[in-house]
Amino acid sequence: MKFRHTLAASVALIPVALLSTPAFAQSTGSSDFDDEIVVTGSASRDVAGIQIPDSPKAKVVVGAELIQRQRPGQSINEIINLVPGVSFTNNDPWGSSGGSFTIRGFESDRISQTFDGIPLNDSGNYAIYTNQQVDPELVETINVNLGSTDVDSPTAAAVGGTVNINTLTPSDELGAMISASYGNIIAKGSGDRPYHRVFGMIQTGTFTPWGTKAWFSASTTSNVAAFANYGDIKKQQYNGKVYQPIGDNGDFISIAGHYNENRNNFGGSPFRANAFTGEKDGRFYDISGGYPCTLSTTGTPNSCGTDFERRYNPSNTGNVRWQSRFTLTDRLTFSLDGAWQYVKANGGGTTSANEGLFTRNGFSGTGNYGGQFYFGRDLNGDGLTTGRVTVLQPSQTNTRRWVAIANLAYEINDFNRVRLSYSFDRARHRQTGAAGFLFPNGEPTDVFAINDPILDPDGNILQKRDRLSYATLHQVAGEYRGEFLDERLTVQLGLTAPFFKRELDQRCFTTSTGGFVDCVPEDQMAAYMAANPYSFDPDTGRATGSAIPQKRTLNYDKLLPSAGLAFKLTPAFSVATSYKKNISVPGTDALYNAFSFPDGSAAAYRVAETSDSFDAGVRYTTSQVQAALTGWYSKYKNRLVTAYDIDGNGTVTNLGPVEKYGVDASIAYKPIQQLSLYVFGSYIKSKIQDDAVTGRCAIDSDIELADLCYVDNGVAYLRTSGKRERGAPKFLYGGRIEGNLGDLTLGVQAKRTSSRFLNDINGVIQTAVDSDGDTVLIGPGAKFKGYTVVDLDIRYSLASAGLEHSYLQVNISNLFDKFYVGSFSGGLDTLASSSSAFVNFGSPRAISASFIVGF
Repeated sequence: MKFRHTLAASVALIPVALLSTPAFAQSTGSSDFDDEIVVTGSASRDVAGIQIPDSPKAKVVVGAELIQRQRPGQSINEIINLVPGVSFTNNDPWGSSGGSFTIRGFESDRISQTFDGIPLNDSGNYAIYTNQQVDPELVETINVNLGSTDVDSPTAAAVGGTVNINTLTPSDELGAMISASYGNIIAKGSGDRPYHRVFGMIQTGTFTPWGTKAWFSASTTSNVAAFANYGDIKKQQYNGKVYQPIGDNGDFISIAGHYNENRNNFGGSPFRANAFTGEKDGRFYDISGGYPCTLSTTGTPNSCGTDFERRYNPSNTGNVRWQSRFTLTDRLTFSLDGAWQYVKANGGGTTSANEGLFTRNGFSGTGNYGGQFYFGRDLNGDGLTTGRVTVLQPSQTNTRRWVAIANLAYEINDFNRVRLSYSFDRARHRQTGAAGFLFPNGEPTDVFAINDPILDPDGNILQKRDRLSYATLHQVAGEYRGEFLDERLTVQLGLTAPFFKRELDQRCFTTSTGGFVDCVPEDQMAAYMAANPYSFDPDTGRATGSAIPQKRTLNYDKLLPSAGLAFKLTPAFSVATSYKKNISVPGTDALYNAFSFPDGSAAAYRVAETSDSFDAGVRYTTSQVQAALTGWYSKYKNRLVTAYDIDGNGTVTNLGPVEKYGVDASIAYKPIQQLSLYVFGSYIKSKIQDDAVTGRCAIDSDIELADLCYVDNGVAYLRTSGKRERGAPKFLYGGRIEGNLGDLTLGVQAKRTSSRFLNDINGVIQTAVDSDGDTVLIGPGAKFKGYTVVDLDIRYSLASAGLEHSYLQVNISNLFDKFYVGSFSGGLDTLASSSSAFVNFGSPRAISASFIVGF
């Protein structure tokens, strides 16, 4: 067995096939360690853009051939929607407004998404922001690990899998490309909702005697809101990579940079009955507050500027990435990856701020109390301090993050190899919530209120939240890989030892376990504390009053073993199985909510989620076929979802034990050069083991009438035992067919997503006839119908006209304009009628035309 690889000498200006760089894993060290094939030239190992790697773990690699057939500018997560087990619902047709993302039913905060090996998940809540991903023209491969991570992955929560985005290696030849796209939504009643995008890239080619090469790119995108009559999305992105090969054995140094700037309104849809019935009427709508409008100046606010769709979600994100590999001896290699990341982002709407002072229990002062601002000053210029004024109040986040992954690999002999790795991840996560002024038409004077916050009379910046967190990981791991029985049997054993530290600095008073805080200026804290004394009864476990601002440090450590086997029955047919133990550390919201309880008490500790995941499957791979069938099972302790805490009369995130299992299958087949076929499917089962504790089970409430809650020994429970987790479809299946007719290429792909529940009690709308003969609602929840979406892509090459790397491409998404619910907000017992319930309708039918020129 030979572990070394040779990188390709050149990369096409417009990638149309899976290139030779072995980017199967997350870090450079994992990629090098897992890749056992010596690659020379530009041989492709995919079929129709899909590859099933010969690995003990369940993996799927999506190559550039398939990536470039999708709409230019599309979100990476939409592109991998053709991978079994993956479900992504786009909030608009263009990939600009985010969406809901799951793998095997695990939500995005349980999936590690990386960019050239560097984690992209939020360091506080582990969320993935799918509208901020790299331009797809720069992506060489997307590697999807189904249900597992690599031993050196610096992730705090990935129990559902990983998605690694690998960018292009620069070309040896000088060149450039430009892509221009125009599109529109073409659904009944949509009106004019245009989309514009321009992307450009320059390849420097080799420009030094040492083989240095680079590429640089920029793009700009804009579109209007998909459903409302208000809202714009604007995006600009800049990328670059400088690549220095070292010798001829695959050693290199790479430095890359990325900057993305989004300016977009919130997108959404009112929670209406047609979200359940499937009726299209009403999906395109006018905002309720009207536009244009004028803010009230009377001291009594009106609705101008308060619509959900008028909220902004701006972000400035960037990173600098380092990748490297060095051959120290014939058998010893060292790799080092690193990155620095920056995030400035916010989200949120407006509020009615008080010009007067807050008064309670003899205390009077400025600040934010119970979610309301009290400024103690005239805000609208009428000379009075007794009214209320509409102001901007987003939740601001600023993150600075440092990541490093080092691997030292030793080749014992041609058939056995070991490696030792160290991973470091430290994020400074600053979360604030200052208020900002609005223009008379309801628009913010600055979408980043933090840039020019409203002050109280003493010059204090009032906050609705104010906390500083440091999330730190030191991780050591070891791995062995060996081949036996004439290289037919591959054995992989690993052990990961992560040491997570969470340093928390809560600068507001915590008033409940539900996350409510009172933020008081420092010079008023003593008076506030005297008026709101805190107490905790260890016998009942209940806290009252306001817990003081304080700092806490929490540590989460766990040994995580992993093992895998792959056995080749024939050169094409193999079987594989793997096991991985995982940990998911509670996010910052859950940890800060626990500040209601005394430091060191049992009630204050939030237990980490742990799981054991198993995979077993069969594969058949040739130059014409890539096929796999995999069964999987995951068992959880302390499943982290929203649940009720009886001691604190609030919410925590521990649902208890949960089982998940299912089957993934896919076949990619290319019988002739002109035709490729691909089909895939998944069955996903999740089963909550216990009933969840809730606040109450009110007699004659909708939930009680539907027998979805009960009271036992004075404790109220929701009937979650045996139920499916919300948002997880049972079935996912679809396929793609692509035909090449000379210069013309036609592709059609379809994806079926089965029904999903709004809540974890799986309550659906039920009706009954009362004594008066009237139909009444008795069921509390919702079950969203399944749906099928069909996409079409047409490409016409201009090679016969002398433009070898140029083509025209048309993409039509949701060809039959299927109406469905995409992402939605849900909870343990969220009702269809709840004010907290909110849906995003699935993307309507849209068309785009792109002209791509390469030279």
